[in-house]
Amino acid sequence: MKVKSILSLFVAIVMAGGLQAQGLGGLIQRTAASAANTASQKVQANSGHSDNSAAQQTQTQQQTKAATPAAGGTVYYVSKSGSSRGADGLTPATAKKDIQAVLDIIKEKGDNGAIVRVGEGNFLGYTNQGYIEIYNFITLEGGWNADFTERDPFKYITRIQPGEEQRGTNGSKGLITTSRDLDAVGTNNSVRGTLIIDGIMLDMGLENFYKPNDPNDERNGCPSIAFETGRMEDTSPPQIQHQIFHSDGAIAGNVIIRNCLIANSSYFGLQFNTRCGEIEIYNNVIISNRYSGVRIDGWDKEGKASHINFHHNTVAFSWCRDKIMEDMGYGFEFMNKVSADVHHNLFVGNNYAAVARTRKLSGPDAPIEARRVTNLYDNYYFLNAADLQLPSAGGGKWTNVKCTDIEDMVDEKTLPKAENNKELPAGSPVIEAFDKDYLEAFANLKVIASSQNFNPNSASNQFRQAMGMNMQGTEIHRVSMFGNRYNFDKALKLFGAMPGYGAQKP
Repeated sequence: MKVKSILSLFVAIVMAGGLQAQGLGGLIQRTAASAANTASQKVQANSGHSDNSAAQQTQTQQQTKAATPAAGGTVYYVSKSGSSRGADGLTPATAKKDIQAVLDIIKEKGDNGAIVRVGEGNFLGYTNQGYIEIYNFITLEGGWNADFTERDPFKYITRIQPGEEQRGTNGSKGLITTSRDLDAVGTNNSVRGTLIIDGIMLDMGLENFYKPNDPNDERNGCPSIAFETGRMEDTSPPQIQHQIFHSDGAIAGNVIIRNCLIANSSYFGLQFNTRCGEIEIYNNVIISNRYSGVRIDGWDKEGKASHINFHHNTVAFSWCRDKIMEDMGYGFEFMNKVSADVHHNLFVGNNYAAVARTRKLSGPDAPIEARRVTNLYDNYYFLNAADLQLPSAGGGKWTNVKCTDIEDMVDEKTLPKAENNKELPAGSPVIEAFDKDYLEAFANLKVIASSQNFNPNSASNQFRQAMGMNMQGTEIHRVSMFGNRYNFDKALKLFGAMPGYGAQKP
């Protein structure tokens, strides 16, 4: 049996025409080296980001104020103690019991601009099917107490957290899905409104298929008994395949997603399409999602109608597509036909790359590509398999760039603004906020590959060869961990763990 470290794995992928350069092993070595200079690094980091962070917080408040629509829409109330029938949802005393029931009322009335206030509890949609669908530009606001007199999203937790019983009822729907009703643009291709998702904790960790949390059997990919689960199943049984936040079609309007948990998705965290508008995503913990934490595609043909402001998020443990770990596994992806600013985020332990700018239009679409502006600045990185991934100029392989080299090595056309991308000091207090067992296991992640049962002289392969068919064998891939569920309560502790960077508390 051949045991390969993450560094060896990435070297193997290079040999196969896949990833190039920076493996996790190298990052671990850098981390060990930086530990020797922890004291001086902490002084530099603290002195370096204090003034910068204060200025950025002021800028962020101005941006948020500009993006948030004025209050004044109809207010609806949803509570676990509300009524299914006979309640109109217009007062705390007449609250509806189901978010979807209110969303359907808003759809019927065409009540764009409505505000939906949701109390504490787990809300699973119509007849507990495991998702909700939004048809209008509204504000969906979680974190209210029982009588709607106080709001604290981290005390009165509003969640959409489906379990095993929802595996057969939420199908291909994201836990929050926006309808095609939001896809039609306004007059002269203008935005039609603003959709706000605020203080909703979204977690697929109880719905996915995982191996048992038994570390005594290496097939389980369970590093220790402290883990909630073994590794995520990828093929047997077929894994649930849907996003946490998803759009049917695209969204022709502004989108704000803030103060949310996006956790344990088997198929993208935030993955939706934008037709036009400003998208602001901030103060979120986006953790242990497979494929990618954030992927937002631009659907404007000219590539000039949408912009993403992605800031003050903690993006951690984005997992590759499968346990072989040869592709995907991104924290944030710069996608085609949409410009983006990515700043003041904390990227930790992303399985393939913290940030990917691997998409690029060319040929007849080169003018569209030229309009796209992608900025990456003032972010912290720690223990990612790669910090920034780019296409290779020669083709065939990806180019990986360390965060500290981004400004010097990446051209201004690709990243016009690229300063202050920094490695998180190994002694930083924010590291203590992460699940210690999960972080240590990721740092020691191993892929075990064993080729077995290939016999070219077997009767089966002799027959297949005679019939002009490929011979067959089996290859076993085992991993020390892959997509294991991250604990819900521990994920909430990451809000506000690092002042000025990553997910903040409102």
